[in-house]
Amino acid sequence: MAKAKKSIYFCQNCGHEETKWLGQCPMCKEWNTFVEEKVTPLKGGSSKSAVREAEVTTLNNVTTDQDERMQTNIAELDRVLGGGIVPGSLILVGGDPGIGKSTLLLQVCQQLAAQGRKVLYISGEESLKQIKLRANRMGEFTEQLLLLCETNLETIRLVIEKQKPEIAIIDSIQTMYSEEVASAPGSVSQVREATNTLMQLAKGMTISIFIVGHVTKEGTVAGPRVLEHMVDTVLYFEGDRYASYRILRGVKNRFGSTNEIGVFEMRQTGLVEVSNPSEYMLNGRPQNASGSVVACSMEGTRPILMEIQALVCQSNFGMPRRTAAGTDYNRVNLLMAVLEKRLGLHLSNYDAYVNIAGGIKMNEPAIDLGIVMAIISSYKNHPIAEGMIVFGEVGLSGEVRAVSMPEQRVAEAKKLGFEVCVMPEVSVDMVKKVQGIKVIGVKNIIDVTRLI
Repeated sequence: MAKAKKSIYFCQNCGHEETKWLGQCPMCKEWNTFVEEKVTPLKGGSSKSAVREAEVTTLNNVTTDQDERMQTNIAELDRVLGGGIVPGSLILVGGDPGIGKSTLLLQVCQQLAAQGRKVLYISGEESLKQIKLRANRMGEFTEQLLLLCETNLETIRLVIEKQKPEIAIIDSIQTMYSEEVASAPGSVSQVREATNTLMQLAKGMTISIFIVGHVTKEGTVAGPRVLEHMVDTVLYFEGDRYASYRILRGVKNRFGSTNEIGVFEMRQTGLVEVSNPSEYMLNGRPQNASGSVVACSMEGTRPILMEIQALVCQSNFGMPRRTAAGTDYNRVNLLMAVLEKRLGLHLSNYDAYVNIAGGIKMNEPAIDLGIVMAIISSYKNHPIAEGMIVFGEVGLSGEVRAVSMPEQRVAEAKKLGFEVCVMPEVSVDMVKKVQGIKVIGVKNIIDVTRLI
């Protein structure tokens, strides 16, 4: 009689299973990701009585309610979620340690409980006293907020089925464990089993569940990749834990756009919304300094103005240094190669440092023109005129290409008091409705040099 398998190997990246250890995963092609975990066979066999009869229906018989989303009264969060929380949805929130995930979700609990909704906060990392200390900084909480410190998945299921809350918070998924799985909490099997159990609760009882997930050193949610596939929405909380600002970004959303971001500021009382990120990012701009230019990027439907800084100086070594903070390093190298080829700037003997002030990270092609103008300004040591804003994509031929939603970008610049807007010439006709700001269209980077 053949022996039953007592262990199996899981890929920590994608969850692929193998009977033996492999150096490279055949599914996701990642190296050294397989870990051994014990498998506990299910007791007893399947019976016909355990199978319930499924009911089918037509698409036309399914009705939806347009007003079924729950508003959290945190406008930045509602924006990222697509207008509010969809009942029965499973939402994963990831971020670095200390970034403010638990603080944000406790504020969500505070707002929803104030609306009279029953909320259950389940913590596997903090005690009740620790949660109370954080809550004291935020203000008053109603009796609708229920707390539970537990890591046993079966116990959590029974509590949720008994209390029947509208919202449940799981902090965090890596601390939850099921007694039916032999591996340790946080392992691939435990995370997958916990997520599957919570998904059944969310869909079966129409409970909206927020799951907090730890992240790896690469910035992705720890555990199998299948975790992100199982949930409805994946939100990442970004930013420097030592800085005051935070950015909530949606990377997956079955009920809304994944291009929206929410901006928060960390204060003593918790996270405070930043309703005008552009004004916040431009605070403290230097006056008449070379290498400084204001550019505009779109995050979903929101235009964000930011200051792009460049410092070009003579290199003391044979190989010049290139540094990019807040934008793509390879993109900066590409744009500098375009400047050398198309404008004849001898940048091969110069160090170049490009930074987006405020610590925000932007990779939209529309900031190409801002990076180019900042580098040229620093190279020539000529400051760019005050009150000027730029946006546009730069191609390898040096041409300035059109970008999306130019009218919204120009309108945002006008609202913040900018007087001149440099943009692709092909998009000038689209912004004629915006009055009170001078628009300059450029075809290529040669036209740009005349403005510096």
